[in-house]
Amino acid sequence: MRHVAGRIGRIDDRGSSPVEFVLIGALLTALTLGVLQFALAVYVRNVVHDAAVEGAHVAALADTEPGEGVQRTRTVIGRAIGADYAQGVTVRETTVLGMPTMEVTVRTTLPLIGLLGVPSGLEVVGRAPVESFTDEG
Repeated sequence: MRHVAGRIGRIDDRGSSPVEFVLIGALLTALTLGVLQFALAVYVRNVVHDAAVEGAHVAALADTEPGEGVQRTRTVIGRAIGADYAQGVTVRETTVLGMPTMEVTVRTTLPLIGLLGVPSGLEVVGRAPVESFTDEG
């Protein structure tokens, strides 16, 4: 039996580089896709929230009807991320700190894989004070 000097007790790691590359590559790919998905979910939430606030402002104007705020909210959401996300829009008049306020609520899909996700998993509310006419002479 021949022993080569310096090779006793060593583990041969030839050929392990491709395996390491695949494992680390898969991990980094999953991490990157997770960050991108999180960014998409935050983007959808911001678009829906901004649309709700804009719809509340339209609904709160003195010369408009609450339904116009709902329509504006649906239009903004439809243009930014798709009409499927604009289905659960409601409006109501409420009081916040003693002031009449229009409140637009949007219940929509929370994206988990691309734009697919949990239906009604995301709810945002936009509010705006109601504008009123005053008779000044």
